[in-house]
Amino acid sequence: MPTQPEKPQDFDIEFRAVTKRFANIIAVDDVSLAIQRGSFFSFLGPSGCGKTTSLRLIAGFEQPTAGDVMIGEKSMVGVPPYKRPVNMVFQHYALFPHFTVADNIGYGLRQQKPRLDKREIDARVSETLELVRLSGYEGRRIWELSGGQQQRVALARALINKPTVLLLDEPLAALDRKLRRDMQIELQTLQRDVGITFVLVTHDQEEALSMSDTICIMRRGRIVQSGDARELYDEPVNRYVADFVGKSNFFEGRIAETRNAGAVLRLSDGRTIAGRYTNSATPLAVEAKACVTVRPELVSIAAVGTATEGMAVTAAARVKNRIYLGEQTEYLVAADGLGDILVMASKSSEMTSGGFSPGDEVVIGWPDNAALVLAEA
Repeated sequence: MPTQPEKPQDFDIEFRAVTKRFANIIAVDDVSLAIQRGSFFSFLGPSGCGKTTSLRLIAGFEQPTAGDVMIGEKSMVGVPPYKRPVNMVFQHYALFPHFTVADNIGYGLRQQKPRLDKREIDARVSETLELVRLSGYEGRRIWELSGGQQQRVALARALINKPTVLLLDEPLAALDRKLRRDMQIELQTLQRDVGITFVLVTHDQEEALSMSDTICIMRRGRIVQSGDARELYDEPVNRYVADFVGKSNFFEGRIAETRNAGAVLRLSDGRTIAGRYTNSATPLAVEAKACVTVRPELVSIAAVGTATEGMAVTAAARVKNRIYLGEQTEYLVAADGLGDILVMASKSSEMTSGGFSPGDEVVIGWPDNAALVLAEA
């Protein structure tokens, strides 16, 4: 769970024991969290985990069944969306095709009462166009823009009203991979420039990890773990987080022996594997079901007969598949007594070893601190 700030002014959004039910379905289940002011926060999880409902509770499109949603120091329960200091960018940008870029961006200002002076609207539109790097595009129609430019128009339209919080509902999902990566960098830069709180909903782990100060992983309406990208990747609290964030190898069994900072897992064939607990993990009792996880980039792969000093676990293996990814090469190997194991070899190690092909006999292994002991749930 995120650490609660000491002072109310340190955060923009707070959930206090929030529950949201739809008939017999509990979409958000007793969630408490606080989102730091001026931060980039992400809800991450699979479909149906509660992340989009959480965003809609902030926006005011849904009201909590129980609990309180705070923005700043004010409760938002019962407050309609148009009276909240938030704006939202949707997955489908909902731009007006018959408007120019400038008309789309200035639409919200033109709805304000009392009505703003046209010169002020034009000045703020121009300022916002410059912010999203679209100066000179104000007279264009929406169909004359690329996907990335349309996304920036949607962002500008949301930012021009100077909201306290900007809500992003999978805004990059419609873009191709390269453009999505470019826009991730642009969103980060934009958030730092404007200094307001961004709240993103996504099922894309790379998107959340690359942009966010804090990521909240959800499952079945509850928060499983919150933290920065390094914490979630290197220190997952359980198998669900380790499996959802990045790729990993898992070895299932029961706790055979407890140690000061870790445990020994006994596999179904009697083989044992030692691992350490993460900083946030609760030690497990002997005979408890658990797993050991090892990230594929921490698994070494070498030719048979190569020295394996420093490896806590080694096993003979055969290469089943090889995928060249440019900066890395991904191997799937069948290891004696351990099953299929994913290995990510760096480009430098491939240049040293010469690489391997399907059918090659190899030795795989990992050092003692690479293996984590995790609870199954």
